[in-house]
Amino acid sequence: MRPTVAPDPIDRPILTDHPIFLESLRLIRAELTARGIAPPADPLERAVLERCIHSCGDVSIAADLHCSAGACAAAAAALAAGAPILTDTAMAAAAVAPMAARTFANPVQDVLAWAPATAPAGTTRTAVGMERALLELGGGLVVLVGSAPTALERLLELVAAAAVPPPALVIGMPVGFVGVQASKRHLAASGLPQVRLEGSRGGAGLVAAACNALLRAGWRQAARS
Repeated sequence: MRPTVAPDPIDRPILTDHPIFLESLRLIRAELTARGIAPPADPLERAVLERCIHSCGDVSIAADLHCSAGACAAAAAALAAGAPILTDTAMAAAAVAPMAARTFANPVQDVLAWAPATAPAGTTRTAVGMERALLELGGGLVVLVGSAPTALERLLELVAAAAVPPPALVIGMPVGFVGVQASKRHLAASGLPQVRLEGSRGGAGLVAAACNALLRAGWRQAARS
């Protein structure tokens, strides 16, 4: 899919935050301080953390959210250049699409567009859809996995085998109890640029919040330049 061309910088509207969100940020930061949790020094990583906390209402995820070095900056640059966004669910795609449309017009798709109608023996529809999508779309994607650890595992297998080029970023936050933590350990060991939430927590809302934070921050930077 060919990305839509974003508006020229002179036409970029500055995205402003609603007063309710700004008050939420103040309370989030105060709570982090009260708990003795230092926010990330990198402003993009801090934006990702704060958006994720706002999305789930739980500041304790700060201890479990990990960004690999330089990953957020590289992903923001890739998004600004129109990198496609691939998600494991329609729900995550729907949560990201409005911000993508307001910013760099990145194409947003979910792997179910490539998935079979029924799950083949020994695998899942999302794992098959992930493989087919990666083979068709190629590298440089921003990939969001908030629900399906099998899809995350298949991505890691394909990249490790050099069957597909690596994504620009993997936001790996599958939620649940079966295969979830193992898939996150494998992501951590992969060396891929990543934003990862350890433990059993995750979901479409959190991966979308992380991606939207990068889109928003990148757009604001472009609007100021």
